[in-house]
Amino acid sequence: MKNPIKFIQEVKQEAFKVSWPTYKETLQGALMVFLMALVMSLFFLLLDQILKYFLEILLQMSI
Repeated sequence: MKNPIKFIQEVKQEAFKVSWPTYKETLQGALMVFLMALVMSLFFLLLDQILKYFLEILLQMSI
């Protein structure tokens, strides 16, 4: 890199080319992440309860 000023100018030009998401797109993405986290947490809660139930049955059978 021979000319730092030219480098900074090129970085500035590239920064203006970035297309940032709109407010609506950001909100939609955030809602999708929240909903997926909610669905997955409910799924794993249900799975945990089912496995706990069958484990208790197996432990009662072995006593």
